[in-house]
Amino acid sequence: MCLVIACDEEERVVGSYQAPGICPFCGGPVIATDVESAWRLCFIPFFFRTKRKFHCALCTRRLVSYP
Repeated sequence: MCLVIACDEEERVVGSYQAPGICPFCGGPVIATDVESAWRLCFIPFFFRTKRKFHCALCTRRLVSYP
């Protein structure tokens, strides 16, 4: 018997706004984006997570914040 389990991750942008600070590479403004991700097992959502991602508005580089 063969059992196939399909697992999928879906991301959705919740909001986007200007964050304080400047890009260390080009000096442009930093944009913060809130992303909600949902892990699905056979089309049934079983895990939700909200992440905040930062990127530059000019050079579009992804930036990492350290706490």
